[in-house]
Amino acid sequence: MKDNVSGCAVEEAMRLLGGRWRVVLLSYLMAGPKRFSEIRRAVPNISQRMLTLDLRALEEAGLLTRTIYAEVPVKVEYRLTDEGLRLRELVEMLRAIGLCLRGQADAGGAFLAPDAADNSL
Repeated sequence: MKDNVSGCAVEEAMRLLGGRWRVVLLSYLMAGPKRFSEIRRAVPNISQRMLTLDLRALEEAGLLTRTIYAEVPVKVEYRLTDEGLRLRELVEMLRAIGLCLRGQADAGGAFLAPDAADNSL
């Protein structure tokens, strides 16, 4: 991974969580431990190489653990750590924003922030 050059906390978060798939992978693991093949099926457009690299980066950052079971075939399971689970609120916010943006795109309009009184998210 690249180094944080500005020292900014937001840059550090984006360095770790940036990219197309890392937050998506975290969101799938929020539901509980998953095997590599389960994650691969849940995110079919990710290449096996990119999935492996992103899972390793998240493991190196301490956000998930990888457990290898001595079975034939080998079973590898990924589970969020307590640090990874601390990102639940962020993942849920991104999910809500994505649903809102999708709704706006479906309606053909520009993204508009919901009223503060609107609790539909």
